[in-house]
Amino acid sequence: MGWDAKDIALLKKLWSAGQSAAQIARHLGCSRNAVCGMLNRLGLKRGHKPPTARPQIRPAPKLTPSSAACARPVARKVASNTAESQPPKEFNRQQLYAILAEAVRNTG
Repeated sequence: MGWDAKDIALLKKLWSAGQSAAQIARHLGCSRNAVCGMLNRLGLKRGHKPPTARPQIRPAPKLTPSSAACARPVARKVASNTAESQPPKEFNRQQLYAILAEAVRNTG
């Protein structure tokens, strides 16, 4: 769009009256982006708007051990008995290669 002095004067007038870029674009018969670009080139900006909401910062709730993990009470605790646990099985090189070859066959 070619901007002449008349269009720019109307743009400034409508912008200062509080119309949006889309409303001005409809009035001038151009795109909203063209209006926004010209406003940017002219350095026209709206005043700073104060925030509409006033958020309240609340402290985080303190979690008790019973409500931290789940709401249901724990029926019984499962403890591993170190005397009953078995040491991990050790394999020699030939057994490890056999296990690896079987895994490769199963994935192919």
